[in-house]
Amino acid sequence: MKKIGTKVVATNRKARYEYFIEDTFEAGLVLTGTEVKSVRQGKLNIKDSYAIIENGEAYINNMHISPYEQGNIYNVDPLRKRKLLLHKREIRKLLSSIMQDGYTLVPLSVYLKDGLVKLELAIAKGKKLYDKRESIAKKDAERRIQKQVKERY
Repeated sequence: MKKIGTKVVATNRKARYEYFIEDTFEAGLVLTGTEVKSVRQGKLNIKDSYAIIENGEAYINNMHISPYEQGNIYNVDPLRKRKLLLHKREIRKLLSSIMQDGYTLVPLSVYLKDGLVKLELAIAKGKKLYDKRESIAKKDAERRIQKQVKERY
């Protein structure tokens, strides 16, 4: 029986702070059985991960999926390179965009959609230090406004 709906398993909150997000894509992940069980338990980390395109195929590097406790011999390397499932036209679009200077592929979140493990992948451009300061100031201003609105009502 397939589970209906989506459940976010992991998010990369650092990505929205470090990068300007240009475009997002949904990609499937090629995983082993024990990796899927670990993902369902929420035992993964995408903070330092990034995607690359090699030989016309997309891969994600540095995504840590902890070994499944009851996995025994079926467990694989937690940091291995995993293939992303994307359409050929999507891969071509990603490749052309990362050829531009300063653009990279960053995972934003991993979630379960109708029982399948999916990854939200973004085309991103790195922020400079002053951009990061600007976004922090904007967040603080919004927080102060929300606090004042709350106090009035």
